Amino acid sequence: MSQKITTFLMFQGAAEEAMTFYMSLFDDAEILAITRYGPEGPGAEGSVQHATFTLAGGEYMAIDSNVQHAFGFTPSISLYVQCESEAEIERLYAALSENGEPLMPLGSYGFSKRFGWTNDRFGVSWQLNLA
Repeated sequence: MSQKITTFLMFQGAAEEAMTFYMSLFDDAEILAITRYGPEGPGAEGSVQHATFTLAGGEYMAIDSNVQHAFGFTPSISLYVQCESEAEIERLYAALSENGEPLMPLGSYGFSKRFGWTNDRFGVSWQLNLA
């Protein structure tokens, strides 16, 4: 068996909402497996104990942490999307920025003719680049 590295996203109660949102934005996206906390806990009943999902064919994992912690997501690690059209980058930037925190507005930068960077409403950081 070869090693595999998967991006793991830890939410505090919004894992399923985030996965559903992300799957609405990207092709080849689906929940592969999901387990939920039951009434015995330790997490809130019905919240995501562990999930595996795909976005554009890439595999991700997500959980709702049953432990409260003072940290969240940081832009130091972001999901980088190579967009194929102007329409795609505009659509994704608008959707991911809504109720989020834009870090770099869509624009022309020295390293890219069309690029944008935003934290979404869940705090996950996304860099979008037009190929």
